[in-house]
Amino acid sequence: MDSTGLPRQFARTRRFSLGVPRGFAVSPDGERVLFVRSTAGDDPVGRLWLYEDGAERMLADPAALGTSGPVPEAERVRRERAREASQGVVAYASDLHARVAAFTLGGALWLVATDGGPPRRIRTAGPAVDPRPSPDGSLIAYVCGGSLRVVGADGTGDRALAEPESAEVTYGLADHVAAESMDRQRGYWWSPESDALLVARVDASPVRVWWLSDPARPELAPRAVRYPASGTANAETSLHILRVDGTRIPVVTPERASEHHVAGEWTDDAFDYVPTARWDAHGPLITLQTRDQRSVHVLEVDPRTGGTRTVDHRSDPAWLELMPGTPLRLDSGRLVRHGRAPGRTRGLRVGDASTPRGLQVREVLAAAGERLWFTASIEPTEVHVWVWSFEHADGSGAPRQLSEGPGVHTAAVGGDTVVLDSRTPDGQTVTVLRGGEPTGRIAVYAEEPVVPPRPRHLTLGKRELRSTLYLPSWYEPGGGKLPVLLSPYAGPGMQLVVHARAWWTVVAQWFAEQGYAVLITDGRGTPGRGDDWSLAVRGDQLTPVLDDQVDALHAAAERFPDLDLERVGIRGWSFGGYLTVGAVLHRPDVFHAAVAGAAPSDLRLYDTHWKERYLGHPDVQAAAYEKCSLVAHAHRLRRPLMLVHGMSDDNVLPVHLLRLSSALLAAGRPHTVLPLSGASHLVSQEDQAANLLRLELDFLNGHLATSASGR
Repeated sequence: MDSTGLPRQFARTRRFSLGVPRGFAVSPDGERVLFVRSTAGDDPVGRLWLYEDGAERMLADPAALGTSGPVPEAERVRRERAREASQGVVAYASDLHARVAAFTLGGALWLVATDGGPPRRIRTAGPAVDPRPSPDGSLIAYVCGGSLRVVGADGTGDRALAEPESAEVTYGLADHVAAESMDRQRGYWWSPESDALLVARVDASPVRVWWLSDPARPELAPRAVRYPASGTANAETSLHILRVDGTRIPVVTPERASEHHVAGEWTDDAFDYVPTARWDAHGPLITLQTRDQRSVHVLEVDPRTGGTRTVDHRSDPAWLELMPGTPLRLDSGRLVRHGRAPGRTRGLRVGDASTPRGLQVREVLAAAGERLWFTASIEPTEVHVWVWSFEHADGSGAPRQLSEGPGVHTAAVGGDTVVLDSRTPDGQTVTVLRGGEPTGRIAVYAEEPVVPPRPRHLTLGKRELRSTLYLPSWYEPGGGKLPVLLSPYAGPGMQLVVHARAWWTVVAQWFAEQGYAVLITDGRGTPGRGDDWSLAVRGDQLTPVLDDQVDALHAAAERFPDLDLERVGIRGWSFGGYLTVGAVLHRPDVFHAAVAGAAPSDLRLYDTHWKERYLGHPDVQAAAYEKCSLVAHAHRLRRPLMLVHGMSDDNVLPVHLLRLSSALLAAGRPHTVLPLSGASHLVSQEDQAANLLRLELDFLNGHLATSASGR
């Protein structure tokens, strides 16, 4: 196997994401499917497509339309929060029946009809961000300079429905925490009648200003970043009903969750967060979460008065996870809400019905009529699409698994059409089902990796840790000791050990082809294994996670004696980078060299929602932050360590790298620093992404004293 070209292919294909269809939207009658995809596995320019009558048709090609200017700053931020790596049409929105779709190119607003004709540019007051047609297709709402505006689909009547009262106020955009930590990427929602919108007003003025500069371009002024670090003020989000006739009604929400709230060592029952909002046939429905994340309330909004009524509430002595897609309502009005199933599994409740024991619900995908689609797991390394029918009044029907075969499956739904998006061990497929039967496929143009992954799925140790082991394709048992490389993420919100091919499985196999046994383990704190598994990292996000990596390593070595425990390296990015540094600081007896990227070294400098959930408030529970700090333990370093960081990263800001490096230097601990000029949290520049893999390999080879480099 020739693996020399993999780093360049990995970078050129943007982690094998190009040419992959995504962003599916299905019309309610199931006849039309909209999606975004580029034309090849190395083409970074997204196009808008329509699947109809069993055939695909391109609706919008940026090459034919041109762009009018640079990407607006608000759109750049939105793309960064979404980890968007492509160009061209990267997002769109349609009317209810998928008859028209709106998108932007370089701040210019475009509208295209799905029944034919070229896209039309709609003149706007300025660069447009996040355009969304009204359900009836007559109007388009968009954000411009912090204002929420509407314009007719014919290009007339452009007007502001709300304008910012100061430079730090925006209407219709998600704040940093909502987008980065709660997966709410949008800030306004149309009424079904197309006569009003539910709009988020965000005032970021209470949030501390941090300055992010590009040291490689000193001629540029630093960029101001409103970053809500742990223990500091969040942005203030309020909701408003904006009618297209210009009238405005504030939504009146409770300030605190005093009733039913569970107190703790640190208690803050103020409703700081708005995790979800939607507007269906029954009216607006919103979710509020307290600052300490121990209470979540679901409220119905009266669009005539702005008054609210609590229809569901939950509380927990630790914290409450947010389940994507919930809450929502069926056509009958029955509320679908997140609820703990027997055995402390993450489940759903609809009236008195609940998902069965052992079924870990991941996300609610859609509701159509009295049917509900969601993803869930029985075995944590697989995610399947399920459908649950409530057509009987008592909701007695059991959920039924729709997808088949090992993999990570998800779906988009409209009417009786299900677009099944499946990542399997062999790659990715997108199948269109009508009435439960396959009727066609949407093409996937992703490149086949030059290094096909060969994972061995393992269950290791007393905690039955899910792991994958990658060995060289040329390796023969008993042929000699292999140095070991751990390559985890191991943090909340992401699994790497799945029965599916993904970019990280390809990279793991590439390192294996260079002579390593590569081990990836999902330990405590990762998704898919219930509340107790998640709660194991409460108050300490490092020790139990690191213990699981060590336990998995030793258990794997017992089963595969050729794993050389005298030469063990570890690499990781983001939380994985944090774990990597922690590994060489606290367990130098196990780990002998490390490469850590974008590592949050002082968790007091990470955002409120993500860190306070696990560690509490840094002023009250300072010991937890100190225990988990990498900076505080820098003096313990005894092993070779390379620190990599993007200098434009506004998720894990470069201050983490600089403070850790300074602490290491002050303690007299040698280390290597690799700053990536212009790179954000997602390294997308081709040369950087390709050569970074090679530099990691060189560093590990040099310090693990191995000359193995594949065949």
